[in-house]
Amino acid sequence: MTSGGGDVLVLRALGLGDALTGVPALRGVRRAWPGRWLTLAAPLAVGSWLRDLGVVDDVLDTHGLDAALPWRRSGHVAVNLHGSGPQSHELLRATRPVRLVGFGGDGPPWRSGEHEVDRWCRLVRSAGGACDREDLRLEATGAPRSEEVLLHPGAASAARRWPAERWAALARILVAGGAPVLLTGGPGEARLCRQVRDLAGPEVGVAGQTSLAQLAERVARARLVVCGDTGVAHVATATGTPSVLLFGPTSPRLWGPAIDTDLHTVLWHGSDAAPGDPHGAVIDPALAAISVDEVAEAAAALLAHHPDTASRASG
Repeated sequence: MTSGGGDVLVLRALGLGDALTGVPALRGVRRAWPGRWLTLAAPLAVGSWLRDLGVVDDVLDTHGLDAALPWRRSGHVAVNLHGSGPQSHELLRATRPVRLVGFGGDGPPWRSGEHEVDRWCRLVRSAGGACDREDLRLEATGAPRSEEVLLHPGAASAARRWPAERWAALARILVAGGAPVLLTGGPGEARLCRQVRDLAGPEVGVAGQTSLAQLAERVARARLVVCGDTGVAHVATATGTPSVLLFGPTSPRLWGPAIDTDLHTVLWHGSDAAPGDPHGAVIDPALAAISVDEVAEAAAALLAHHPDTASRASG
């Protein structure tokens, strides 16, 4: 590919975890169209963070597929990293690109049961952009590792939230073992963090209000992260931070860590043949089956086997 022509507009109007699994494909887009201005249509907070990290050049604040994209440029290439279509395809076609890269039609076929990272890399490779799982890596901080163990009890739906009482019991075990424990959460999770703290005791810290960049830096510096199937799990993967991940309705085969698998312990008691509802209003049975002792043992093993992981992540 040459560096001439118009801009590149990429659609991935999804949350943090989805954005991070799309980073390798975004880097492939850079390689397919070098020298072109790369704009990501995504929620502003996520897109701005990726822009500041140099993954993209600009962000077009976009939430879902319900509104037309405020795009007024011409001669651009549009890349659909959002879904299989047709709604996402039509949203991009409305911007009148000279080329639309997406699944179906002239593009490769959509495959169910494919890891999210591999799916989008396959699409972009079909357009000439080399990329693979190794492109997940991000350098979110230049600071050295801390001794903190981060517990992130929140998740977007009840189906993916482990009970607060279990988080508190885990925190007490870690504190008794000498680990400084800090609870983290998004803007809507402050109440949950306070609940866990009240149950766990005053030795457990609670992070204050943080931006996405500040949260990512905490994850990148942490000695260990324990969380559910959330965006923070993908930050830990991208930054090379050891993690214990609690999966429920969704198979880790599709959304689990794609690199450095020795750094991450995935706990799951589900079945690929019978997935749950990731947006469910009650805790998924596969997540409910994970015990406190099981998580504590996994955390202790990672703390023992990975005392220094500062050099694992790279830009």
